[in-house]
Amino acid sequence: MQRERELPHTPLLFLIALAFGVAFSLANTANGDYLIGLGSYDMTGPAADVNMMGYAQMEQVTAGVHFRLRARAFIVAEDSQGPRFAFVNLDAGMASQLVTIKVLERLKARYGNVYTEENLAISGTHTHAGPGGYLQYVIYSVTSLGFVQQSFDAIVNAIELSIVQAHKNLRPGAIFINQGDVVNAGINRSPSAYLFNPPEERARYPTNIDTGMTLLKFVDGQSGKSRGAFSWFATHGTSMSFNNKLISGDNKGAAARFFEDWFRFNNSKPSQITITKTISSESKLIETAKRFKATGGQPCEKTSSQNSKVRKNNGSLFVGAFCQSNVGDVSPNVLGAFCTDSGKPCDFNHSSCHGNDQLCVGRGPGYPNEILSTRIIGERQFQKAIDLFESAREKLSGKIDYRHVYLNFTNLEVQLQGNKVVKTCPAALGPGFAAGTTDGPGAFGFQQGDTEINEFWKRLRDILKEPSKQQVECQKPKNVLLSTGEMFKPYQWAPSILPIQILRIGKLVILSVPGEFTTMAGRRLREAVKETLISKGKGEFDTDTQVVIAGLTNTYSQYIATFEEYKQQRYEAASTLYGPYTLSAYIQEFNKLATAMATGEKPKSNGLSPPDLSSVQLKLLSPPFPDATPPGTKFGDIKQDINKGSFAKGENVSAIFWSGSPRNDLLTEGTFAVVEMLQGNHWIPAYDDDDFSLFFKWGMDEFSLHGLATVEWEIPKDAISGVYRLRHYGASKKLPTSPNEYFTGASSSFAVS
Repeated sequence: MQRERELPHTPLLFLIALAFGVAFSLANTANGDYLIGLGSYDMTGPAADVNMMGYAQMEQVTAGVHFRLRARAFIVAEDSQGPRFAFVNLDAGMASQLVTIKVLERLKARYGNVYTEENLAISGTHTHAGPGGYLQYVIYSVTSLGFVQQSFDAIVNAIELSIVQAHKNLRPGAIFINQGDVVNAGINRSPSAYLFNPPEERARYPTNIDTGMTLLKFVDGQSGKSRGAFSWFATHGTSMSFNNKLISGDNKGAAARFFEDWFRFNNSKPSQITITKTISSESKLIETAKRFKATGGQPCEKTSSQNSKVRKNNGSLFVGAFCQSNVGDVSPNVLGAFCTDSGKPCDFNHSSCHGNDQLCVGRGPGYPNEILSTRIIGERQFQKAIDLFESAREKLSGKIDYRHVYLNFTNLEVQLQGNKVVKTCPAALGPGFAAGTTDGPGAFGFQQGDTEINEFWKRLRDILKEPSKQQVECQKPKNVLLSTGEMFKPYQWAPSILPIQILRIGKLVILSVPGEFTTMAGRRLREAVKETLISKGKGEFDTDTQVVIAGLTNTYSQYIATFEEYKQQRYEAASTLYGPYTLSAYIQEFNKLATAMATGEKPKSNGLSPPDLSSVQLKLLSPPFPDATPPGTKFGDIKQDINKGSFAKGENVSAIFWSGSPRNDLLTEGTFAVVEMLQGNHWIPAYDDDDFSLFFKWGMDEFSLHGLATVEWEIPKDAISGVYRLRHYGASKKLPTSPNEYFTGASSSFAVS
């Protein structure tokens, strides 16, 4: 009997068992089982003095935190040695080529060639409320006063560590897919341009925006428990206006917050959800507060703060991401655009009022409260995601695959129907770009749809760079306001070499695009790629193949409008950098990638790669002033305490503390603000600056120029009655080169009833 027990260890049976195991693994893959990993990490950048990326408004600089930003990642692989890819969704305006370059360098140092430019996608949600200064081309860093190292590092670190988490918790699981329509979370902000598309094409679609959401549900293969969900849906991250100065993930970041909290807090139904955290879920934050107090606020807080957040992913927590799609002409300001002086609707063709673009502003569903609008649009996406998540039954199966290529978009030959050959152009912006949009009006004196430039602006343009005759002809009917593709001082103003990428999980195909496709442009691209996959795939793809667009991915090159929309030269067309045939070029080149994927071939190397401009970046943002407090006070002391001893649910309570600059320490995976509840003899943290109800606001005392931190709590209607206080955490520096000195302070207690 003993000999029989040892039989499985003989070489022959071992090889048979190994072969059986490999076959079993391949069978599992065919049935929809993959290796799946998920990760999430805090990427909140400097909460003071840094220009926000999106609206290009010099005066819009960070001054606090609405809620924290995160990088959320998923990795999917056929098996431990087989094909895989990683997709990272950022609470950021867009991806950055330089960020991608530096992340790949770090991943190569960790994992060798496991993750490369071919199988890594980094996508932005397009919030307009995150710190800027992390892109490498001049046009995207003018308002941020150049490159901001702290912004850049926060994003790169978060991407790397979210991928590290996902890589570490790779384990067998299944992926389910579902689709549905999101109601009233977007409108077309350029409807007159949309009408330029052919009537027969428009007749194929019920609306002038894409309302569809595609959701992936990740399920653990052993426990059967859900591990996460990623969805794609098109609406702009402009619920927060250009007047906002609080760091915020906008509506998609809010949707992710709501989704993750819903899952972690007992899978409540959407109608029953408590948007804010409960006391019992804060054990890690409690421990942080205890350590901070026990050490007198010494630098170990920085270490402990990295363990303070219940949302930190440890392999068992849920990661929910709301990714961007073909968002170019889709606004979350669903009430429409109105004139601020008269209250009447704006001019239909130009989105202006009496010729003034600055008076025409879109209104969100919570108007005039932009934070309420952010919540509402976030909740509408969140609620649909819950519906799709709970009803997802279709299991993905089949290959994991990917294709990637770099292209020089400034001089691409494009073959149109009838064998007509045209070319793309060096990047350029038209006057409609300067007009801005109804989400964020631009400079006075411009209107969307403008094709003429007055003499003053022409002269100013020519001082920077007069466009070449070839450029003027190539960009028509766009009149060139800024020929960014021909501007190279002090370094390159706009990207020329762009990545395009296709990722595949079975019959789901993700198109990674480095810009903002309009609704109809995105439809054309998806349909063309799907048709190519079906016609070239020899039965491997069919009409059930689902194609989604992941917008603002891997780098950023502004907008892509259709050829017809380009004629009107509204904002999206004026910001279509590479001329009227930009979309045609994308469709042609994505079709080549799709053909390579369908036939199992690899694209031929063209030797192109984007530049790394990190060594020439201008950095004009000054460091924060040395921190100090008024005589007789210290950091963390109260300047203005709460104004009464008892508050009702729904009321606001706030306190102001003498503080140091938030740029001294970002308190990554930590918090600047806490609401503490008294339980017995202990103060227990209940809410932090990642909650929708708690705001951390930063500013300078106008008389003494000392730093002030305001902690403001909108008491939730479902808050537990009891005794509370507000607490602030921070760090100060005596000089820019001095070490951080950590501190904390608390308000007086108050009752909530």
